[in-house]
Amino acid sequence: MPMKLSPRRVPAVATLPVVALAAAAIVALPAPSRGQGVSPTPQPPGTPVTSEQAEQTPTEWYGYHFQSTATEQFVPAFPAQYNGPQSLKAVSQGRETFDATAYLGVRPWAGAELWYDPEIDQGFGVGNTFGVAGYLSGEAYKAGAKDPYFLSQRLFFRQTINLGGGFEKVDPDLNQLGGTQTSNRIVITAGKFSIVDVFDTNSYAHDPRGDFLNWSVIDAGAFDYSANAWGFTYGASAELYYDRFAARVGVFNLADTPNGKNIAPRVLGQWQGVSEIEERHTLWDQPGKLKFLYWLDRGELGSYADAVALGLATGSTPSTANVRSYKTKDGLEVNLEQQIVSDLGFFSRASISQGSVEEDAFTDVNKSLQAGLLLKGARWRRPEDSVGTAVVVNEISHAGKVYLEHGGLGGIIGDGALVNAGPEQIFETFYSLSVYKDIAHVTFDYQLVNHPAYNVDRGPVNALGLRLHAEF
Repeated sequence: MPMKLSPRRVPAVATLPVVALAAAAIVALPAPSRGQGVSPTPQPPGTPVTSEQAEQTPTEWYGYHFQSTATEQFVPAFPAQYNGPQSLKAVSQGRETFDATAYLGVRPWAGAELWYDPEIDQGFGVGNTFGVAGYLSGEAYKAGAKDPYFLSQRLFFRQTINLGGGFEKVDPDLNQLGGTQTSNRIVITAGKFSIVDVFDTNSYAHDPRGDFLNWSVIDAGAFDYSANAWGFTYGASAELYYDRFAARVGVFNLADTPNGKNIAPRVLGQWQGVSEIEERHTLWDQPGKLKFLYWLDRGELGSYADAVALGLATGSTPSTANVRSYKTKDGLEVNLEQQIVSDLGFFSRASISQGSVEEDAFTDVNKSLQAGLLLKGARWRRPEDSVGTAVVVNEISHAGKVYLEHGGLGGIIGDGALVNAGPEQIFETFYSLSVYKDIAHVTFDYQLVNHPAYNVDRGPVNALGLRLHAEF
């Protein structure tokens, strides 16, 4: 049987009316300390069952779940010949993040689900989420705040259309009601959600609340997926599962401006299209997946070359914000996950994006290659523990390097100059310790970043992390 490396959720027992549940969930959120975060919630895979078992599996008509995550990161002082406006400052520093989310779902009719995810966030990432292209924490996004604030992160509808094949049991989970489905099916999702809820998923590296923290480990570094500052957007996707293949397509709104807090108000005025093909296989009797993803943006984006040319002509610092016009940007990704033995899995992603224009919503990476391993703790009698190790190499395009060299600022990087450029190299390892069944975990994380923001004259950076996570 395939290894399930993502944390197993305790099934929700839906015994309260949905309206009362929503109010209770919001009121019951604990007082936060610091935080700003988002975490993908892809649908966990179904478990194959017989037709008799499928008939005996109850259908969950409404349910609720809750999660809370606190993350502390500390960066000791490191060597740096200079600092700039969007540098990770070279002094010792620490930051905390906190978020608490309720997942409230109802099934209006067979095969349909409606989900609402209210959330409270607070705090900032280390360096205010600046200074490293493969940023240090997926729990820290681009809009921080000193005081706690409330957001409606997701509100979406999902319809599953069964097409036959074998039966699968679907366990209650975050944004997933329990029941059954067929192995061949169509899944349509529409509303406000995160693109990486559906695309670019990986069983071993995709959850900053449960596995790795680094942005360019949990997602493909060059996948500039459309999102507001918290990682969400409006759009729709359709998925077809047939035999050992799956195909996905989606269309989504871009933010009103690159790295903006708000999504563009006009439907598809600025948009992103995403497509993905997935192949599921067995290699040496072990399951695996191979995915190919292509994405394309059409929106108001600035060219690096145009920004540099205008800066030289006017004697000013180049800025892509001054040269934005309606442009196309696209990219490709290959995504592999492969179980090696029952408790050990390998993962890798390679991604590339068009390097002539600025990043829109994720991070300043045009090429990225990652690889890693995740091991469950069964062999030392800690089956709910996990340990992971990953390495990443990120690169920016030549045009991007020239822009940074002239003092331009990217989405989250910009040292004011770039005299000596080199690839950003990242190593991350973590140990996730179960402290109460599979409901509460404490994670110890370490990251080493060489050439942060592609700058050979700064770093290396060491980052120590502590994550507390509870979920039911």
